[in-house]
Amino acid sequence: MKITLKDGTVKEYAGSRSIIEIASDISEGLARMATAGEINGETADLRTIVDRDCDLNILTFQDEKGKGAFWHTASHIMAQAVKRLYPDTRLAIGPSVSDGFYYDIDRETPLTAEDLEKIEAEMKKIVKEALPIEQYTKPRQEAIAYFEEKGEPYKVELIEDLPDDAVISFYSQAEFTDLCAGPHLMTTKPVKAFKLTSLAGAYWRGSEKNKMLQRIYGTAFPKKAELDEYLTMLEEAKKRDHRKLGKELGLFMMRDEGPGFPFFLPKGMVLKNTLLDYWREIHSRNGYVEIATPIMLSRHLWETSGHWDHYKDNMYTTVIDEEDFAIKPMNCPGGILVYQSEPRSYRDLPLRMGELGLVHRHEKSGQLHGLMRVRCFTQDDAHIFMMPEQIRDEIKDVARLIDEVYSLFGFKYHVELSTRPEDSMGSDEDWEMATEALRGALDDLELPYVVNEGDGAFYGPKIDFHLEDSIGRTWQCGTIQLDFQLPLRFDLEYTGADGEKHRPIMIHRVAFGSIERFIGILIEHFAGAFPTWLAPVQVKVLPISDKYIKYGKKVQDTLNKAGIRADIDMRAEKIGYKIREAQMQKIPYMLVVGAKEEEDRLVSVRSRFAGDEGQKSMDEFIASITSEIAGKKVREIEEQE
Repeated sequence: MKITLKDGTVKEYAGSRSIIEIASDISEGLARMATAGEINGETADLRTIVDRDCDLNILTFQDEKGKGAFWHTASHIMAQAVKRLYPDTRLAIGPSVSDGFYYDIDRETPLTAEDLEKIEAEMKKIVKEALPIEQYTKPRQEAIAYFEEKGEPYKVELIEDLPDDAVISFYSQAEFTDLCAGPHLMTTKPVKAFKLTSLAGAYWRGSEKNKMLQRIYGTAFPKKAELDEYLTMLEEAKKRDHRKLGKELGLFMMRDEGPGFPFFLPKGMVLKNTLLDYWREIHSRNGYVEIATPIMLSRHLWETSGHWDHYKDNMYTTVIDEEDFAIKPMNCPGGILVYQSEPRSYRDLPLRMGELGLVHRHEKSGQLHGLMRVRCFTQDDAHIFMMPEQIRDEIKDVARLIDEVYSLFGFKYHVELSTRPEDSMGSDEDWEMATEALRGALDDLELPYVVNEGDGAFYGPKIDFHLEDSIGRTWQCGTIQLDFQLPLRFDLEYTGADGEKHRPIMIHRVAFGSIERFIGILIEHFAGAFPTWLAPVQVKVLPISDKYIKYGKKVQDTLNKAGIRADIDMRAEKIGYKIREAQMQKIPYMLVVGAKEEEDRLVSVRSRFAGDEGQKSMDEFIASITSEIAGKKVREIEEQE
C-alpha cells in the first residue's frame, strides 16, 4: 500500500494502518498535534483505517479542517460538562464554526452568564481526565431507541430524517455519548485552553416555526497563549464594533420599523458617496460603462435566469396587473437585458457594464447583524460580456482592479478558487473550460490560491477574495464568477469577424461586494478613524471663544470652497472640551482659532496623527490637506510623548 503525503513523500506499508498510526510513523510530534486526516481530499477521523493507495494529509490545528475537528471535540466536552451539571438538559446540535464552536440546548430553566463559569470548571476536569474518545455505529432503529431511552428528542428527530438503512455514527467519552459523524480527537486531553464566550437564542433547525433553544458559544486552542491572543482580539473587536461606532459617529441607524434595512445618516451618506465616487473613478479609468436597471422585474425573467428555482425563498415578490414580479436579489438579469437591447458585434467586446444596484434578499431575522448582514444593500456589480479568447485577460484585469481597491485601504487578502457545486446547471465541458480559465488567470498573475471544492455559484466557478482587517479577521468581499450558462439561457449573441452569430461569455464580479457591508468592515478596520480622504468631516474649526466665531466661520467657508469637508464647533465650551469632543469623533484635523490666529490670519493645527502641528497659513494648510486627499493617503499615527 502506497501513501502519498502532502509534501510528495511516499510511504509504503505491507498492511492497512489507521491515520493516527501513520502519523506516529512519520513522527511522534506530528501524532501529538494531529487532529484529523484527509484521504484523497475527504476529511477523515484519525481512527480511520487506510487500506488502499491514496493521497493522505495529516491535519493539525494549523489547518482549517484540523481546527474543525479540534473545536468539534471541544463542543462535545462542553456538552458533557453541561449534562454532568444539569442532567435534565436536552441536547440538539454542537458543530464547529469559523472561530470556535457552539452547542444548542433545551432547558426549562435557561442558563445564565454565571453558569458559564461552572461549565468551564467542569470542562477543565474532563480535559484533565484525558478521556479516550471512541467511535462506533448502530443501525438506525437501535440508535432511535437509544436516544428515546436517554430522553433526547432532538437526536431522535435527526435520526428519523435519515434513510431506513442508514448506519448511525456515535462518539463516546466516559459516560457521555453523542450522535456525530466526526471527526474528533483521540482523547479530551489536547483541549487545554478554552473559553465560553456568550449565550444566544437559536431556533431549532433554524426555523422560526420551531422552539427557541439556547446556544452556548465557545472557542478553544491547544495553548493558553493562543487563547489569550484570541481573547485580546475579541476585546479589540468589541471596541471597533461598527454598530457601536456607527451610532457614536452618526453614520447609520437601524429601526424596528425596518429590520435589516439600514438608514444612512448625513455623515454616513458622505462616507458612502465618497466610496461610490472612488468606484466610478476607477471603473471609468478601466473602461467600464455605468448602467442602472429596475429594482423589480417579472417572474418569467427570474425563471429564465434560474434564480427562481435556486433562490426564490430569499426573494421578495408581489403581483402587478395579475402578474408575479420579484424585487431583484441580483443585478445580472437586468444587465443581460441591457446587452440584448441592441445588436452586438465582436468590435463591441469586451463590453464592461458596471452597476451600483440596490438589491433585496430575505435573510432570517436571527442572522441580521448591523451592516454586515442586511436585507437591502447596494451591490457594486459589473457584468463583462466577451469572446472566449478574451476570458483570461479580462479575469486578470478584474483581479488587478480588486487588488488596487484593497491595497488602497491597506488590506491584505488571500484568494480561493471555488469549483462546481452539486446544485448547478450546465455541461461538464463548460464547467471544465470555465474552471481552467480562472485557474490559468491566477497562475498568470502568480497569485497564490487554495481550491474550495463545490462552493461555486450554480451557474459557474468563481474566484473569491478574502481580505484581512487590522486585527486579523477575514472577510469575503470581492468575487469573479465566470458564466457560460446565462448567455445560453438568454440566447445572447454577437456577430463575429466571420459574419456569423456567436455566443458571448459572461463575467459577474464585485470589488467592494455589498457597499453597506464594506462600510461596516471599514468602520471596524479603521476603528472609525477613517483616512482623511474618506472621513465624513475632514476638519473641525474650533474657536477659543465666541469672539472668534466670525473668524472661525471665515476659515470654514474658505475650506469648504476648496472642496474640504469642514465643520465648526460654535458651542460655549472650553477649548480643551472641544478638542476632546473632536478627537472622540475621530476627525482628522482640528483648527484652533483665537486672537493671535485672527490677527496673523493663521490657524493652529492639531491632527489625529501627530497632535499639535503648530501654526500654519490657510494656503499652507489647504495645500497640504488637498494633496493628502487627492493622493488618498493613509497617514499613520505618530508616536507622541
